[in-house]
Amino acid sequence: MKKLSARRRHPLAAVVVLFIALAACAGLYTAFAPADKAQADETAQTLTIEEGKKLYAVGCASCHGTGGQGTSDGPSLVGVGAAAVDFQVGTGRMPAQQPGAQVPKKPVVYSQAEIDQLAAYIASLGAGPEIPTENEYDPEGADIAEGGELFRTNCAQCHNFTGKGGALSEGKYAPSLEGVSDKHIYEAMQTGPQNMPSFPDSTLTEENKKDIIAYLDAVNSDETVEPGGLSLGGLGPVSEGLFGWVFGLGALIAVAVWVAARTAKAKKS
Repeated sequence: MKKLSARRRHPLAAVVVLFIALAACAGLYTAFAPADKAQADETAQTLTIEEGKKLYAVGCASCHGTGGQGTSDGPSLVGVGAAAVDFQVGTGRMPAQQPGAQVPKKPVVYSQAEIDQLAAYIASLGAGPEIPTENEYDPEGADIAEGGELFRTNCAQCHNFTGKGGALSEGKYAPSLEGVSDKHIYEAMQTGPQNMPSFPDSTLTEENKKDIIAYLDAVNSDETVEPGGLSLGGLGPVSEGLFGWVFGLGALIAVAVWVAARTAKAKKS
């Protein structure tokens, strides 16, 4: 019997098989990996919202309603957006200690991770301004002079020319902007917290907001020189006039009394 000789494989056959296998793997990755990643992101977002809902139920629902619809003790949160939550909770204003004309800034209760969870839940109730990225509020390279002009036009009526704050009506006030982070200043302009009007991008562009932040950083910096001497809170002619009347006029009265006393003593002698 003749032995059947085995067929010899072409030298490139193994290379072709390997190439086909790699192409098949690449196709499978392209087909399934993005879907898996999207599903993982969606799952993570859902978990974040669920955790935020739990935090909301404990710390916010008593005033703002179980579904954020608002009550007589707190406004609706539907549509305020994640940026409003990040500002209000991130500056300690919320949860509020007690009702009043204005909720003051106080130590922050929640961690940043918890604030992000609360923000995600509130954002799920209705579309609103999102938390800005660092690139949106970073004032590097911004126009400080333009920011000063914009601030004096739109903000100084309440916050004073250098952001020192000021009194409003019925127990309300514009808080000082010293020490406020760039992100929170940006969010305040976007959302208009409490008595402040909002300045969306249609009113003040992203670049305008950066200019204003750069101006505030400059005038409130420890390195800023006060060419006029004592700033008196930066409140302008009101505080300067009051200082002049109280101390200047007081000094003149004291001198007049001293001169009169000396004159009377001289006459007696």
